[in-house]
Amino acid sequence: MAVRTPLYWDGTDIKEMSSAMVDQIVDQVVYQYSQNPSVTLSVVGSAGSLASMDDTRKTSGTAATSTTAYPTEATTGEPGTVTVTYDKIDQTTASTSQITDTDSKAFPVYYDGSGSIQSMSLTDMQDTFFEPAIDLLTSGSTGTQQGGTYTISTSSSVSGLTLVSATPVFVDTRANTASFTAANIGTSGTTQDFPQTITSYYLHSINGSDTAYTAPLYVNGTDLQTYTDAAFETILQNGVRHMATSTSGYTISYNINGSGNNRGSAMTNTILNGSGAYTQYFVNTDDYRAQEFPDGTAVTANTYYLKINKS
Repeated sequence: MAVRTPLYWDGTDIKEMSSAMVDQIVDQVVYQYSQNPSVTLSVVGSAGSLASMDDTRKTSGTAATSTTAYPTEATTGEPGTVTVTYDKIDQTTASTSQITDTDSKAFPVYYDGSGSIQSMSLTDMQDTFFEPAIDLLTSGSTGTQQGGTYTISTSSSVSGLTLVSATPVFVDTRANTASFTAANIGTSGTTQDFPQTITSYYLHSINGSDTAYTAPLYVNGTDLQTYTDAAFETILQNGVRHMATSTSGYTISYNINGSGNNRGSAMTNTILNGSGAYTQYFVNTDDYRAQEFPDGTAVTANTYYLKINKS
């Protein structure tokens, strides 16, 4: 089918909508999706359906002890690595139904090529309203035209967003080098782990905006009538929800580091890049200890993105 130009009643005459008026309806489609999205994300304890993300940090190496002299650096273990896996984002796709149009009069009317008034088909509705709305919903932006979709932020409170869960979906930690002291060196084979939180990342849903629009005309029996807002918005919501779950090329989904557009903050896993700071500790004449502590500068080991995709 094709993109159509719906008709409306301006109070005195039947007119074709301008492109700006059609865009306002597309914005209303987005808002309707935001009120009842058919593809949702939640934060779970573990085993979420989106790919896992690893946070890594350095620990001390294993301590070495001697009763006669300080253990050499060669006898101490190299700094180790702790890995914490985050798989807390879970996706749910709702079961939706296609809009019914049993008498081919459920949808707005337009002038066909001969000047006659014709009702739009479902495909016309998709081409005119639903496809442009899903293009907006799945873009890399995070404004009201992406209402009902999701983004990542380093803050748990952001204007225009609704926090999904106070539990972060990813936490970047690093070794707190100030906490690794000689006095903490234990007996042979022991290690130390002093993590510090660098950045926490939170999942938010984007708030929609109920934009103004002009309701089009449709065929009611044998007459043309303007939709009530409630009736037209029900059509818009059902249509975009079903398209987002069931129409090839316009199905919405989320992933980590896959296809699609980045949403919000990159989630970075940073780690210290040093080879270890050899440190000695004297306990008494029968107890000499040594250990290698994490050192170096912070580097990025991994970068993760929440992605929104249409396929």
